Parts: sequence; structure tokens; C-alpha cells
Amino acid sequence: MMSSLARSIHKIVQPSSLTLKRQISSTPALQFDKVGIIGLGLMGHGIAQTAATAASKSNLHSSIIAYESDDVFLEKGKSRISSSIEKLVKKDKISASQGEDIMNKLIFTTDRSALYDVDFIVEAIIENMDLKKDLYGALGKECKKETVFASNTSSLSITEMALASGRPENFVGVHFFNPVQIMKLVEVIRTEHTSTEVFDKTVAWAQDIGKVAVKCRDTPGFIVNRLLVPNLMQAILLLERGDANTHDIDVSMQLGAGHPMGPLHLADYVGLDTCLYIMQGWVKDFPGEGAFVVPEILKQKVAKGELGRKSGKGFYYWDGDKRADPVGLDEDVNME
Repeated sequence: MMSSLARSIHKIVQPSSLTLKRQISSTPALQFDKVGIIGLGLMGHGIAQTAATAASKSNLHSSIIAYESDDVFLEKGKSRISSSIEKLVKKDKISASQGEDIMNKLIFTTDRSALYDVDFIVEAIIENMDLKKDLYGALGKECKKETVFASNTSSLSITEMALASGRPENFVGVHFFNPVQIMKLVEVIRTEHTSTEVFDKTVAWAQDIGKVAVKCRDTPGFIVNRLLVPNLMQAILLLERGDANTHDIDVSMQLGAGHPMGPLHLADYVGLDTCLYIMQGWVKDFPGEGAFVVPEILKQKVAKGELGRKSGKGFYYWDGDKRADPVGLDEDVNME
């Protein structure tokens, strides 16, 4: 779900604007030797490629198991990584031999038993809690007792998955942002059960693969989405109440707050169904949190199939990825 949202954040904070320096762990004890990636979709393939790229430059990982349960999805993930590397070679970002070294670090498989003896597993399957809990329940019984589990979820409870695994002390969240190969940030999430050693080791791993790691407790949306999604909801509520129109809300945040795109534009870009899914989940799980509200107009638009960029109409009209004019106000709210 959050792959779309994570991709959109690249529009708000460009990687070049980050001035934080990478902190490299120099302690061998803080390294995971053998790593597994579960799910090679939009996020998973990027995580696998990023880890393999770091490993190809050092002795960070002896191998990286890239796992999918289905051969078709496995080949799609492999093709995505290969295509990405080929583009880097064509642009002279890396040499052909470096590209081969990256691919050679990856072991592609549909055999889950290949994950049983890895030191660290990053899960990047679809955002469905029942599926994730079933997976972790099985892995908790199958993997060696030292294996650390990390979910790339952006909105689901890390604690709930950790308890399902049967080894909550060895469980963390690692929320990457899309595209993983470019975006520098990783939110590393700990629960009340996570051991300090496991948490510190995970932070060091994120830094070792070239990311800027920020730390957060297991709270809805972690840092970025906890701040971003309620902001989008407030912009929609402004429109819903008739306090301001779409154009003026977005221009205000661009010119007044320095945002490259306004909140309604961003909501359309992310997908209004995605925004609704996140907020409805938070409202259900945290009914006493005043910042979590679902605007009626958001529910109405999703019900009508007006999902934003992906459907061609949301708060704006869209032509592919190109935004057109705002939808007429009379279609959205009564401004009288």
C-alpha cells in the first residue's frame, strides 16, 4: 500500500537536500552476514538490490536470499533488478563487472527453506496483517532462533507481527521509501519487546547499506506518515467545509510552506484509496486519537472510483502522470 505514498515523498524532500552523513558501523559484531528478502515487488526488489550493491563493495553479506513464493513473481523481481542495474551501466554509474557482482550476490529462489539459516530477514509482502502474521508464525518455527525479523510495513503494527512470530525480542520494523535505490531514509522501529542489541544491530545495518537511519517507537505511521497523512486529511477537510478551494489550498502550501506540491495534489498522486485505507485503519485501531479523522468527501470519491492519478480523476483531473485542472468545486463541495 505504502509504496505509492513512499514514492510521493520523493517529491517533497529531494535526496540531494539531505545533508546528513552516512554513519558506517566499524564493528564486525554489528553485521548480519546472511540476509533474506521476502517479496520482490516494488519495495522488495529495491531493498534486495540496495543490499546487494552494498555487499558487492565490501564483505557486508556473504549472500542475499531473494525469495518469492511464486515463480512468476520471482522472475518479475529478478527482471526488475536486472533492468535497474542495466540502466546504471548504460549511464556509466557503474561498470558492467560491478553490475555482475551485484547480481552474483543475490540468490533467487521459491524455496522458503533457503531462509531458515539466515541472520536477518526483511519482509516486503503486501500490506495485509493476516498474511503477515501467518508468515511470521511459520518463520518463527522454521528459522534458527537467532534470526532477526524486520517488516517493511509503513502502517501496520510492528508489535502485533512481533508477537505472532513467537520471538518479539528479535523483531523490528525497517520502513524504506520508494524508490529504495534512491531514497536515503529508513525508519527503524522498535517495540517494547525489541532487544537493544537487535535494534542497534538493525540501525547499523541500515547505515551500512548506505541509508540514513532514524529511530522510532512502534506508533501509527511511525514518523513520516504520522505527520504526513493527518496533514492530507486536514487539507481535504478544508475543502470539504468550503473554507478554500483546491487550487488555493495547494498554492498556499507551496508558496507559504515551501512544499514542491500541495497536499491535495499529493493525495491524488498517492491514491485516494490508499489515503482512505491508512486513515480508516488508524481510526479503527486508535479511536481516541483526535488527529485521525476520515473526511466524508474522501469516502465519497473512493466509492465513485475517483482515486486520483491512477483513475484519471480525484481532486484534479489527470492525464497519466500529468496533473491537469482541479475538479470543479461544485463536484466536490457546496461552497455556498
